[in-house]
Amino acid sequence: MTLALVLAIVVGTVVGAIGFGRRASSGAPATTLSGWAVGGRRFGTVLFWFMNAGEVYTTFAVLGISGYAWAMGAPAYLAFTSVSLSYAIGYWLMPKIWRAGRKHALITQADFFTARFGAPWLGVVTALVGIAALVVYVQIQLVSLSLIVRLTLGSSVSPNAAVVIGAVVMLAFVFLAGLRSAAFSAGVKDVLMIVVVVLLTATVASKVGASSLFDIFRLAEEQHPGIGKFPGIDPTSPTTSTWLMTSALNVALGNWVFPHLFQVSYSAASGTAIRRNAIWQPLYSLAYFFVILLGFAALVAGTKPAGGDLNAALLQFVSDSYPAWMVGLVAGTGFLLALAPGSVLLLTSGVLFARNVVGTVTRRGLSDRTTLLVSRLSMIGFAAVAVWLTIGRSQSLVDILLNAYSAIGMLAPAVVLAFLWRRTSAIGVLLGLVAGFTALLAPFAKDYWAAHLPEWEPGLIAMAINAVVVLAVSLITPRPKAEAVAVGLALSAEDCKPPAESTRTGIA
Repeated sequence: MTLALVLAIVVGTVVGAIGFGRRASSGAPATTLSGWAVGGRRFGTVLFWFMNAGEVYTTFAVLGISGYAWAMGAPAYLAFTSVSLSYAIGYWLMPKIWRAGRKHALITQADFFTARFGAPWLGVVTALVGIAALVVYVQIQLVSLSLIVRLTLGSSVSPNAAVVIGAVVMLAFVFLAGLRSAAFSAGVKDVLMIVVVVLLTATVASKVGASSLFDIFRLAEEQHPGIGKFPGIDPTSPTTSTWLMTSALNVALGNWVFPHLFQVSYSAASGTAIRRNAIWQPLYSLAYFFVILLGFAALVAGTKPAGGDLNAALLQFVSDSYPAWMVGLVAGTGFLLALAPGSVLLLTSGVLFARNVVGTVTRRGLSDRTTLLVSRLSMIGFAAVAVWLTIGRSQSLVDILLNAYSAIGMLAPAVVLAFLWRRTSAIGVLLGLVAGFTALLAPFAKDYWAAHLPEWEPGLIAMAINAVVVLAVSLITPRPKAEAVAVGLALSAEDCKPPAESTRTGIA
């Protein structure tokens, strides 16, 4: 493999995508908070498609799922079920988020909580929860970037140095991008991902001695009996069909309450653009069949990534079996798969911190210019925290993803009930968060779920407890004001007032 050729292709791919994104979005510069954070609320069906897909199909979709298939087998099917369920929920939920954002000029998810519950302090709390979940999610992109950096620059680069390099590249990308140009870059990334998957799939059978694509599954089953059914390669693993259902539901319910996907929802030009995407995007998940196939092929080929790192299984397989130009194309595409969504994760974290934490604590709010400055500076700190969380730790991308979804899932009951039930109160949401995080993170709770419900996704259990507490507390606390309820219904305050009581002489 010619290292110089690989490096040249990677650099050309990334620089070309950034240049295309900036040129395509030059008509809407990110000089205002709205332009920077929600793309000026002008994303039509096509651009919204790529922005939305860019946040769903990241390095997790390619490196994470192929690595899980290589190491675990059938549990990688989680990708199919979680994406389909997510868009079924998104068809209902995302237009509601969009209407509330447009009607009330909301920029962040925490803006929604502040306005819907009439409680600025709740906006601060939910902003901090959202930032924590986003920083964990950034880990996925940093782990992937570090693997690609080492593949591109050589194993002489230490894993820790590769993580730092990945973080610096990601920060450079987000400072150059903003949401709108990140969306155009995501379009380039999606096209390249399809090209890479098609090229690899078309040639993979011959690389592993199989007669056809389906023959790869036969060979994998012969070498590892039970790989294609639950619980997968390891018969003692808790990854049963119950694990699949609870994990997929946890991901689907938590997906659209990630702060960056709230902002993606705000960015749409219309509710129609959102619904069209929700209808057709599940077809995109069929690409996971080929990603899983590549993971099985790497297993059949006897691929041995350095240190047994399952996240590197596909990269190692491609490096072992394909020419340098293909390795460079895969690495360049992998960079974009991490940079496009990673930039939006950091951008959202920065905007949440500047607008809903610093802006609220100062009690005077911040100007757009100051908010942009604080946002951009804080992103450096959040990237540093993500680097610290990543260095010296070894987790599968799927496990990191499930941790992030379990954390952000604590906001799901509040978001859903905010649109369904006028009585949902700020105190109910706060106590629900306390109960949910206790059930998720407390050592005694972890031990209990592991002993009594080992096949259940703990995040879904915690989410259910959270929802029960929100409902119960909201029943015994004062109703929110009509102006606050109006945000969830995307109506005016007058629309939310109860009907006037009948007069004594009137008809009841």
